[in-house]
Amino acid sequence: MMKRNNVWSRDFSLITVGTIISAISGQTLSLPFSLMVFEQTQSAFLSAIMFVSGMLPNFILPLFIAPLIDRGNKKKIVVTLDYLTGCIYFLMALIVSKTGFNYQVFVAFIFVAGTIGSIYQLTYSAWYPDLIPVGYEQQGFAVSSSIYPTVIMIMSPVAAWLYKVMPIHQLLLIVGFLTLIAATFELLISNQGFQKKTDVLHWKEYLADCKAGLAYLKNEKGLRNIYSYMAITNGVATGVQLMVQAYFQTVQFLTVAMLAFLRTAETLGRMLGGLVQYKVRVKPEKRYGITKFVYFTYETFDTLLLFLPYPLMIVNRFICGLLGMTSYTLRETSVQSYLPRDMRAKVNAIFNVATSFTVIIFQLGVGSIGDVLGYRRTVVLFTAISMAAIIGFIAIPSAVNRKVYEATRKIEDVV
Repeated sequence: MMKRNNVWSRDFSLITVGTIISAISGQTLSLPFSLMVFEQTQSAFLSAIMFVSGMLPNFILPLFIAPLIDRGNKKKIVVTLDYLTGCIYFLMALIVSKTGFNYQVFVAFIFVAGTIGSIYQLTYSAWYPDLIPVGYEQQGFAVSSSIYPTVIMIMSPVAAWLYKVMPIHQLLLIVGFLTLIAATFELLISNQGFQKKTDVLHWKEYLADCKAGLAYLKNEKGLRNIYSYMAITNGVATGVQLMVQAYFQTVQFLTVAMLAFLRTAETLGRMLGGLVQYKVRVKPEKRYGITKFVYFTYETFDTLLLFLPYPLMIVNRFICGLLGMTSYTLRETSVQSYLPRDMRAKVNAIFNVATSFTVIIFQLGVGSIGDVLGYRRTVVLFTAISMAAIIGFIAIPSAVNRKVYEATRKIEDVV
């Protein structure tokens, strides 16, 4: 048997192609939808309601669906949901072509898409680690984490142009076809994903499975620390992004176009970070130290951002993009290697729900405090919260966290 020298197995190549196509289809529709809703309603509040309707399923659904995902055939779930989504896009295209813009219909569509997306993302995240050849986890997660920044950078101007030249029902048709193509690539994958051998799932077993993720985390302090830190910092990050946008829209010497360049710099940093993580293998015993350094450095850069002249802001965001990709890749490589396969969906579900809550809470908190305290001071305040989370959840309990960061998979883990 030939020794593998890279991550590109047949299954990994197929899931990567499918993911790229899915990312393209998502970006093709995301920006045009948000532009269309605001253009038709002229209401930021109604636009926000549309956004929240897509997030609602993430608040509770993952906790109840995760036991079924951990016991189920993950390939079948992913492929079925992709084909179903493609058909829903076609149906929506037909409705819109006949009725034009109807706000209630679009809210319902976003809610349904969000529900399917919540189940899909949970299943995909539980299946994906099994498609990465053992020993190449860092390369695999470097590839997956580079896809969306690259697609967003390329497709954002394309999507804006398509919105100007093409009616929304035709865009829905295109996205429907792309989704079916992605599903077909996934259909060719041979690995079905880990499936717990069990008889018919009875109600008591189902309830026990629902509680199993919480029980597991209760005994895994390292994982609990990492997920607690991530929930807090994800909430802070969305709040900081809101303050940066508001600052650029209210300061005379800055513009929205300059903000766009800032985000482009961060995306380029993420792309470079993904390339570095793909090329340079980090030994498991070094992951914790590197990640801890990255966390502190990233929050320091966030704190300083709005106090810098614009050219240094560009440099700041580029470095943060590189650092963010580094920490993400090393963390996912470690955590997904550490998690038992029959716990991935349940534990990821808890994290998704916690993150959804913190994002909403921090968005509301940052928005209200920013109007009183000012945008720059608010960023300093909330990045201080992130710093406290790094110290409390990552730096101080180093022994239990290091155990997670040094985790590796073995061949028997995927058989």
